[in-house]
Amino acid sequence: MKDVIINEKPSTDLRTVDFYYDLPEEMIAQHPMERRDHSRMMVLNRADGSITHRRFFDILEYLRPEDVLVINDSKVIPARLYGHVEGRPEAAIELLLLRQHELDTWECLVKPGKRARVGMRLCFGDGMLLGEVDSLVEEGNRLIRFEYDKEKYDNIYEVLHRIGLMPLPPYITEQLRDNDRYQTVYAREEGSAAAPTAGLHFTPELLEKIRAKGVAIAPVMLHVGLGTFRPVKADAITDHVMHSEFFSVSPESARIINERKAAGGRIICVGTTSCRTIESVAREDGYIPAMEGDTGIFIYPGYRFKAVDALITNFHLPESTLLMLVSAFYDREKVMEAYRTAVSDGGYRFFSFGDCMLIV
Repeated sequence: MKDVIINEKPSTDLRTVDFYYDLPEEMIAQHPMERRDHSRMMVLNRADGSITHRRFFDILEYLRPEDVLVINDSKVIPARLYGHVEGRPEAAIELLLLRQHELDTWECLVKPGKRARVGMRLCFGDGMLLGEVDSLVEEGNRLIRFEYDKEKYDNIYEVLHRIGLMPLPPYITEQLRDNDRYQTVYAREEGSAAAPTAGLHFTPELLEKIRAKGVAIAPVMLHVGLGTFRPVKADAITDHVMHSEFFSVSPESARIINERKAAGGRIICVGTTSCRTIESVAREDGYIPAMEGDTGIFIYPGYRFKAVDALITNFHLPESTLLMLVSAFYDREKVMEAYRTAVSDGGYRFFSFGDCMLIV
C-alpha cells in the first residue's frame, strides 16, 4: 500500500514576486557541457555567508568520508508523442505523458485539448501505439489508455523508445543530439517526464573518486512530473498547490543514510527531487524510514528541515517552487543575492543544462 505524504504548510508573508530576478535570455543553457563535471559550481557557505566560484569536479574537496550522497535514480522516458486522431491524419495531436496511473494508463497533457474528447481514439507511430481518452482529470489533462502489440513489446516503454521524443523544457530551443545527455549516468527506473538535473554533472569517474574517498552513495527515486515546474500563479505562495509525484526509498538506502547520519556524517542531497523525497519521509528526529508513495510536499521559507544537511542544485527559474525550496534551505535574501551575482558575473549558465550550486 502506498503512503500519501501530507505536509502542513508553514505560515509566511512572502509573496511569489519576492522570488523574481532578471535573467538575460542568452544565459539560458541550450545544450549540455561537453564534459559533464566541468560545469561551474557556486559554493554557498551558510556558516560564514561566503560565495566561492569553483568547477563541479572540485566537489571532492567539500565532501567528507563519513558523508552520504543521496541521488535520484529516476530515468526520463521519451514522453513526447506526435500523432493524429485515428482515421483523421489531418487532425494532428501532441501528447506528453506525465504520470502512470496503471500499467498502460497515463495522465497526459494534450495539445490541442479540444481534439481529445472522452472516447476519442488516437494514433501514434503509424499505429504502433494507439490511445483512447478515458476521462478528464485536473488541470485539463486527460487519462489515456494505450494499446500496442504485446507479442512484440514487453511494455509501453519499449514502444516509447521507438517513437517518442525526449520532453525537453520549452526554454531549450536547440535540438538534443544525444538523448543520454538528458539522463544522469546513474538513471535506472523509467518514469520521469523531466530530468533531475542536478545529477547531470556527475560522471562515472567522478562517482568512483567519491566512493574511493569513503563517501556513501544512496539512491532514492522520485519520478519527476511537470507539476514540479509549474509556474506559481498565486500571489501568496501559500495558495499554490503542488502536484503529487511517486517516490520510493528502499530499505538498503534508508539503512545507509541512517547509519551515516548516526556516525556524524552529513546527508547531502543531489537536487531538489532527492531533497523533497528525504524530507517527505523523514521523522521529526531525522530518522529515514523505507517507504514508497506519493508526495506533494511544498518547501518554502519557514519550513524546518528534518534531515538534509547540504544540497547540490541547479539555478532555477524565477518565481518557481524550486527557487523557493533553495531559499528555504539557506536564506532567501542570501540566495537571491547569489543569483544576482551569477547573472552579473556573466559566466554562469542557467536551468536544466546549466551550472549548479553547492549549499553547505
